[in-house]
Amino acid sequence: MARDEPPAATIQALGEQMAAAAAALDFEEARRLRDVIALLRNGASVEEAAAADGFKRQQPGAMGLGTSRQQVVPPEGWTKPRKPDLMTRGKR
Repeated sequence: MARDEPPAATIQALGEQMAAAAAALDFEEARRLRDVIALLRNGASVEEAAAADGFKRQQPGAMGLGTSRQQVVPPEGWTKPRKPDLMTRGKR
C-alpha cells in the first residue's frame, strides 16, 4: 500500500510555524513541529504525524543501540569462563 506524498506546502507551512515558535522562544512547540516534519518526510501520513507524540529517544545509560536494558543479562545456561593462568601463558 503506497502512501500519498505530503504536499510540499504542508511541510513548508509547518516549517514556518516552527521558525515562528523558535523566534518566540517556544522551543517545545518548535521541537514538536520539527518531529512532525521529519515524520512527514519519512512517509507518514498527515494524520499519523499529527497524532505522534514525537520520537522516543534512547535514555542515557541504556546499553547498545536500540535497547532499553540498563545492564548486561547473560543468556540462560551461560557460565563464566575460567580465568587464564598467567604463569603458564605461552608455555606448552
